[in-house]
Amino acid sequence: MKLLLCLFVGIVVLSSCNEKIDFQGAFKETVVVYGLLDQADSLHYIKVNRAFIGPGNALDIAQIPDSNYFDDVEVTVSEYLDGNLSRTWILRDTLVNTKDTNGAFYAPQEKVYYFKTLPTGINESIQTSIDPQQSSLNRFGVYKLSVVVDGGKYTVNGQTELVRGITSPVTSQNFTFKFADDPAEYIPTGVTASNTGNSFVLNANLDVEFYEHEGTNVSVKSFNWLLGEADVLPNSSKTFSALGATFYDLIAANKTSNPSIDKRTFKGMWITFTGGSEDLYNYIVVNRPSSSLAQSKPSYTNLTINNGGNVLGIFSSRQTLRVYKPFYTSPQQAYIRAIDKKSTRELCLGPKTGMLLFCSNHPGDNVVNQEEAFACQ
Repeated sequence: MKLLLCLFVGIVVLSSCNEKIDFQGAFKETVVVYGLLDQADSLHYIKVNRAFIGPGNALDIAQIPDSNYFDDVEVTVSEYLDGNLSRTWILRDTLVNTKDTNGAFYAPQEKVYYFKTLPTGINESIQTSIDPQQSSLNRFGVYKLSVVVDGGKYTVNGQTELVRGITSPVTSQNFTFKFADDPAEYIPTGVTASNTGNSFVLNANLDVEFYEHEGTNVSVKSFNWLLGEADVLPNSSKTFSALGATFYDLIAANKTSNPSIDKRTFKGMWITFTGGSEDLYNYIVVNRPSSSLAQSKPSYTNLTINNGGNVLGIFSSRQTLRVYKPFYTSPQQAYIRAIDKKSTRELCLGPKTGMLLFCSNHPGDNVVNQEEAFACQ
């Protein structure tokens, strides 16, 4: 009885406690920086925010842009070649409207800092004829970031090398996707990075495009197909599988339901590999959802800050290798095709997409007096 009485008194005392918790104690200001350099880009963005605290609901505060910005920010990126300073960019700020509106923070508009260069792949004579400040990022360079906040109250520093060296046989004109063999017999195509360069994580995806014809009006439909993302070792190879059945299922799922469509024709496919640096790989691994019941997670950043401030985020790099495979390039190059003839036949006549009015306008399928049954009339 004494034990029960003690428990009863304890419950009454605890239930009468003030449940209000005051978080407005000493708050250590935190700078949040996120930036990824990619030699394939012409615009390079750095995002700078601050962690916040205030009275009321934190979700409401997160919707106020001013709560997430510092009053004064100066951002510079410097390029070093063989240890020597080559050039420096003073970044400008701009507003972009690309932020996902489904998150907890304000959207779609957000402030970012940027600088411009030419992307890689631009003719070397053009590169050398312009202002050196605008030429492409040097794939052997080291890039150092400096973010000065509120007139020098804090300075955040970081540095990264560029991810480079990713190669793939998909860049060959002879590479063709084969999704079907005999009718309704689906096969996979391997999409291989023959060399992962100095990346530690690799992503592969396809952007598939086709035309929808409505009289004289032609529109382009497209969808993104993620083939996968995997941890890799530098200078190794990695193959992702593009399943034939999935290809036709996705085509069917992404067509419009417009009864006025006269026909559909295939346009082509973008193949994209994206490789991330070791720092980016570590950042991704640490920020994956925890599988532990304790939910205890370490933090990771490759940034430093002075004056006892806190810093979160990353300044790192990735490489994007992007190749376009058209359905055909010209009648003179009819042997070049994004998907082979059997796969085209399956698209036009197969059980998954045969009712969607696809036909082939490929020169190889429209040889005079030898037209395939699935050729466009």
